[in-house]
Amino acid sequence: MCCGLAALLGILVHVSVTDQTVGEARDHALDRLTETTEAYEAGDRLPPGAGVDPAGLPAELRTLAAGGRRGTMVGTGDPYPTMWAAGPVSGGRTLAVQVDYAQGVRTIDGLDRAILGSSALAIGATLLVGAFAVTRVTRRLQSTAQVARRISAGDLDARVGDPRAGDVRAGRRVSPQDEVAAVAGALDTMASSLQNKLLSEQRFTADVAHELRTPLTGLHAAAELLPPGRPTELVRDRVAALRTLTEDLLEISRLDARSERAEMDAVRLGAVAERVIRAADADAGTGTGTGVGTDIGTGIGTEIRILRDAVVETDQRRLERVLGNLVANAHRHGRGPVTLTVDGGVITVRDHGDGYPEYLLGHGPQRFRTEGGARGHGLGLTIALGQAEVLGARLVFANGVGGGAVAVLTLAGA
Repeated sequence: MCCGLAALLGILVHVSVTDQTVGEARDHALDRLTETTEAYEAGDRLPPGAGVDPAGLPAELRTLAAGGRRGTMVGTGDPYPTMWAAGPVSGGRTLAVQVDYAQGVRTIDGLDRAILGSSALAIGATLLVGAFAVTRVTRRLQSTAQVARRISAGDLDARVGDPRAGDVRAGRRVSPQDEVAAVAGALDTMASSLQNKLLSEQRFTADVAHELRTPLTGLHAAAELLPPGRPTELVRDRVAALRTLTEDLLEISRLDARSERAEMDAVRLGAVAERVIRAADADAGTGTGTGVGTDIGTGIGTEIRILRDAVVETDQRRLERVLGNLVANAHRHGRGPVTLTVDGGVITVRDHGDGYPEYLLGHGPQRFRTEGGARGHGLGLTIALGQAEVLGARLVFANGVGGGAVAVLTLAGA
């Protein structure tokens, strides 16, 4: 707007001054024509710059005078700027005078240079000030957006820390240019509130798990003393489920507190995958086989495909925990055959069921949430994702093209 206003004012000044300068030159030329006409009719000698039917007279003025009218015109082919004035005289001839127009041209040229210079200066200053102001605002907005992305990624300690945001949180009125501070203050307040709520939830989960651990241990010991029979089996099964849930809650609380540390060692992935499959199928009461590059298994248990074995630096216990949870989830919520594929540092677990629900694909696994009344408490995939982060690996959930759920674990360095 400032640049457009400067250009508009420059054009208006140019047009006004040009009209004034040209008008004065025309009036002066017409006055000279009147004086010359009187001298010509009186038979006096014509003054310098006047003549009858001069050769350099513009054709437009010659035609105008031939029609019995007077007029003025700036010459175009003259060696120097000239204002012509012409009119009819007796005998059907044309009397014309030349007036020096160089001063008027210099005035207009000087004005144009002044307008261009001042406009360029004003536009340059406006652009510099605007760029400085906008850069400050955009830098603060980018910083706020970066903090928001860090919070979304799970870094609840991230804060904008804008010094102007203190006035906003104190309820003081901010100037319009400090609306960015209002956004920063609101984001910091939201992050603090969210962090406090999540910390409260984590403490509650850990406290509940710790409190349940002691009585469950005693309950498990008491269940082992019961006489054999179907009721005893049911009691022992439910006690085992409660102990598993309690251990899962304790593990999640440690993951939330980010207190877990990986113990790295050289691990052969094919051997780890075979051990995970044997353990999973033993828990499920099924058999399985292993092989390299081929599909092996009964179709009831878990198939394993070792396309390309590899030795990687990772924590074997945590890796087995991740793969075990993925395989158990595939058996619990999917349909067979369940396939575990090792391709270098990339391990894929796939079933042939209905696939992962939309909420999981969009937002990741959520604790204590399962789809459609499925069995389980929804902690297996949450733990798998948390342990993968401890390993520095990337765990991605997707649905296969031909149906079924697909979990892809990419280990660090793969």
